[in-house]
Amino acid sequence: MSPLTITTRGAATGPVLEITGDLDHATAPELRRTVDGLALTAGQLLLLDLAGLEFCDSSGISILLAARNLAIRQGADLALAAVPANTARILRVVGLDSVFTIHSDTSTTTSRTAC
Repeated sequence: MSPLTITTRGAATGPVLEITGDLDHATAPELRRTVDGLALTAGQLLLLDLAGLEFCDSSGISILLAARNLAIRQGADLALAAVPANTARILRVVGLDSVFTIHSDTSTTTSRTAC
């Protein structure tokens, strides 16, 4: 089991959360607190960089959905980047690959200029 680490950084498009380790029942509340503490503005993009995500269970998927809902309520958007193959498969199986915007990496989403 890998501990969850969440690193927040700014980008021209909005906040980026780099999520590494295991996102599961025990660690999902930590990500929830981080997301709830973000002040998003209309038009921003909240990007979740999952390149270092090692494991994600249903609790983790639920918090990803909660983060998306929070972003939408605040007039922002959410995208996932560098989704590991095992997590991408889960998203496909349950149909969430059509709900989330998914990018292969963070380079194209964090370098565009904000409108």
